[in-house]
Amino acid sequence: MSDNGLVRNSRKKLTWFFLLIFGLAALIGGAQAAGAPASYVPSLALDLQGGTQIILTPSLGEGKAATQGQLDQAVAIIRQRVDATGVSEAQITTQGEAANAAIVVSIPGKPDEATLKLIKASALLEFRPVLTTTQDTSTAIGGDSTASPSAKPTSAPIATGSAKPTSPSDLNWVTADVQKAYDELSCRTKATSTVADFREAGQVDDPAKPLVTCDREGAFKYILGPVELAGTDISDASSGTRSSSTGASLNEWAVSLSFSDAGGKKFWDVTKRLFPLTDPQNRFAVTIDGYVITAPATNAVISNGAAEITGNFSQTDAKALADQLKYGSLPISFEVQSQENISATLGGSQLANGLLAGGIGLLLVIIYSIFQYRGLAIVTIGSLVVAAILTYLVIAVLSWRQGYRLSLSGVAGLIVAIGITADSFIVYFERVRDELREGRPLTAAVEVGWKRAVRTIIVSDGVSLLAAITLFILTVGNVRGFAFTLGLTTIIDLLVVALFTHPLLQILANTKFFSSGHKWSGFEVRASAGYRGRGEFRVSESVSQAKSKKTSREVNRRQTIAERKAAESGISKKDQ
Repeated sequence: MSDNGLVRNSRKKLTWFFLLIFGLAALIGGAQAAGAPASYVPSLALDLQGGTQIILTPSLGEGKAATQGQLDQAVAIIRQRVDATGVSEAQITTQGEAANAAIVVSIPGKPDEATLKLIKASALLEFRPVLTTTQDTSTAIGGDSTASPSAKPTSAPIATGSAKPTSPSDLNWVTADVQKAYDELSCRTKATSTVADFREAGQVDDPAKPLVTCDREGAFKYILGPVELAGTDISDASSGTRSSSTGASLNEWAVSLSFSDAGGKKFWDVTKRLFPLTDPQNRFAVTIDGYVITAPATNAVISNGAAEITGNFSQTDAKALADQLKYGSLPISFEVQSQENISATLGGSQLANGLLAGGIGLLLVIIYSIFQYRGLAIVTIGSLVVAAILTYLVIAVLSWRQGYRLSLSGVAGLIVAIGITADSFIVYFERVRDELREGRPLTAAVEVGWKRAVRTIIVSDGVSLLAAITLFILTVGNVRGFAFTLGLTTIIDLLVVALFTHPLLQILANTKFFSSGHKWSGFEVRASAGYRGRGEFRVSESVSQAKSKKTSREVNRRQTIAERKAAESGISKKDQ
C-alpha cells in the first residue's frame, strides 16, 4: 500500500473512532431529550454518594438462634434480590456473633419502594393449598388460564366433626377457631381502604397448621392448609412470553418454574391431588412473609418438575413474580430493626485524594513522555485524552442502561488504566525506534514496528483482562468494582491503540517534521549505535571516541562464543 493509501486508511480509522465517541455522547443526549433517566454524570456507589442502610434481625421464635450457615445463605439470597432489581455496588454483610447477629444491607443512592419491599420481605417462601377464598383468580398453572372457575365461595365451611384431616386439602383443617379468625379478618382498613397491618413484624407461622391471611394488595382473603413445599424446593424461576405448540409467540407473559429433584416429586404429588378438585380447593398459594403473592389454579398434573404460571400478566408483573419466587426462599425470617440514610463524607475525601493521586500520576507520565519522546508526546497525550473520554462515556451509558455505579475501588481501576495505556504506546514507540536503527525509513519502520508491537500489546492486555475477569468472578463487593473498571479500560486501551495511536502515528510519519528525523521529533536515532546483524554495529560519526569504545566493549560482551572465535581468528590471520 502506498504512503497516500496508508494516510487515507488511517484517516478512516480515526473517523470511525471519533464517530464512536460522538455516537455515545449523542446517545446520552438523545435519551435526555426523550425524557429517559440518562445523564452525562455517572451514578456513584455507596462509598461516594451515600445511601440507605437497613438492619435486619433474625426471628426464629423464643429460645432459637440463627446458625452461621443460615446467615450466610440469607446474605447470598438478599444479594441476589438486590442484584435482580438492577442496583449495583450494594453491600450486604453480617454483624455480630451468630447467636445475636444481624444482616446489614447498604444500598447506594435512594432506592425505590419496590427494592425496599423486596429486601424487607424476608420470611420463608412457602407453598400451601387453598382451602377457601373470598374471590376467584385469573391465574393458573399447568394449563390455559382462561378456564373459568367452577365456584366463587365467600366463606369456608366449619368442620362439624372431630375427624382428623386426611390431606392438606381436607376441609377438616377449618375448625371453629379458624373460621372465626377468617370471618373477623379484614384485609383493608375501613377508614382509608389501605391494606391492613394484621400481621406482627417477624411473625413466624407454624408450617403444620392452617393459615388465615390476605394477599399483599388486600383484595383476597384466604384459609390455607399446611405447608407442602418450601421455597428451597425451587431451583429456578423466570419470566417470558408463552409459545404455541408450533413455536409461535402468543404475546402473553408467563412465569416458568423449575423444581429440584425432591421438590419436583413433592409437586407431582400436590398436583395429582389438586387437579381433580373444584375451585378453590384446586389451587395452591405461594406465601412470602405470610402474605399470598399468587394462588394459581391447577389445570394439569405436573410430573416433570417444570411448571408455568399463566394469567393476565404484564411484563413487569411477570418479572416481579419470578424474582419473588426465585429469591424469596430465605432460610430464616427477619424483621426490620432500623432503616436510615448514610452519608459519604469519608468516601468524598478519599475520592479527592484518589483523583489527586491520579492527576499526579498522569502529569508524571506526560512529563516523562515529553522528556523521552519529545514530539511524540502529542501521540501520548492524545491517546490518554481520548481513552479518558471514551471510558467516561461508556461508564455513563452503563450507569443509565445497566444501573452501574462507580465506586472508590472502581476509580482505582481507572487510575491503573493510565499505566496500561502508557505501557502500550511505549512498547510501540520503542519498536519503531528499533526499526529505525535497522536503517528503515520512518514510514516503513512504523508499519513493521506496529506488526511486532501489536502482538506484545495484545498479550500484555490479555493478561490484565484475564486477571480482571478472574477477580470479577471470584470476588464480591468493592473488589468487583475494581475488576470491572480494570477489564473495561483494558478493552478500551486495545481500541485506542488500534484506532487512534497507530493511525495517528502513520499520518505523522508522512509529515516533514517527523520523517526528517528532527531532533525534537522523537525519531532522531543518529546519536546511537545501530545493530547490523552478525554481532556488528554501525556507529555514528558524531559519537565521541570514549563513547565509541564503551559501545564496542558492550558489543563484545554481547557476542556469542562462535562470533568471538570468528573475530579472534580474523585478528590472528591479520597479525600473521
